Amino acid sequence: MALMGPRARRLLIGAVLAILLLAVFFRGLDWPGVVRAIRAADPLLLAGVVAMAVLTYLLRAWRWGYLLAPLARVPLMRLFSITNVGFATGLVIPRAGEVVRPYLVARHHGLKTSAAFASIILERLFDLITVLALFAAYLYVLPLPAAQVEPPGATLKTAGAMAGAAALGVLGLLLWLTYRREPALALADRVFGWLPARLGGPLGRALHSFTDGLEVLRASPGHLAAIGVQSLLVWFAIALGIHFNNRAFGVHLPFHSTFFMIGFLTVGVAVPTPGMAGGFHWMYKVALLHFALATDPVTAAATAAAAALSCHALTNLPVLVLGLVFLGREGLSLGGVSRLAEQPTADVPEPSHPVRSA
Repeated sequence: MALMGPRARRLLIGAVLAILLLAVFFRGLDWPGVVRAIRAADPLLLAGVVAMAVLTYLLRAWRWGYLLAPLARVPLMRLFSITNVGFATGLVIPRAGEVVRPYLVARHHGLKTSAAFASIILERLFDLITVLALFAAYLYVLPLPAAQVEPPGATLKTAGAMAGAAALGVLGLLLWLTYRREPALALADRVFGWLPARLGGPLGRALHSFTDGLEVLRASPGHLAAIGVQSLLVWFAIALGIHFNNRAFGVHLPFHSTFFMIGFLTVGVAVPTPGMAGGFHWMYKVALLHFALATDPVTAAATAAAAALSCHALTNLPVLVLGLVFLGREGLSLGGVSRLAEQPTADVPEPSHPVRSA
């Protein structure tokens, strides 16, 4: 491993994690049962899963435009293109999209990459808060489905509360950087001053640019409320895709049961594996088996595994295809994406001759 570069090490670690998680996912499965479940799945409902996947990325692009609004007005279709490129490359090279998306929007609209990167952080934060709100609604407000094998335990509720506290802590930090920008940056500059100049200087400049990207937090209450509504629409589209997928495999659960599943899937996709393989599959199966799917546990496990394989493929294939189609139009190749992913966002070259779109 010592002879490998950072990217090669990350890819190797991700691949090993994926293999381990898939081994757990596949262990003891009734393969003929999995094949039967896939063959019996409703194709019309599966087409609905694909449609919801495409809609999700259109909604993400729409919301991203609102997050970027204080910095630049970016046409929706360009944001849709960049969003697909970012998420598609992230499937091939874990976390690449978090560098590619701000780089592309900065290149075309004269922004600093680190300022554009702040919009990605805010996007992730809005996603996390929305997911936790839906998960909390399932645990504490909405009626538990009759098919729930056992009510969620104290450990699950505690984990949800801790994640919520962490999200609020990050939000508080970002609000401090926004509304107390000067003293916050002065404190950061003093801290970075203790570091070697070659490290402290770039970090300080990146943080100054990063705070420019937080200007949306100063927006009107109406603008922030619109972003909140957009976040709900994003996750309702994701939930509807999961709901269609479950029903395609004969799993007739109420729509709000997907809020419970989304909480598990958020943990699964956080594992940095190529294409989210392993973590997504395992968590989908674990979450679905919290419900009574069949009297026979072997059949239930086969159905849950088939549904997990289907949902992973049908939600990722559309963005992968669209992303690769748009990749060339954005002037990038997978090799270029790989090189961008090698360096921190702060070190990505800023655009010297920005091209502004109409």
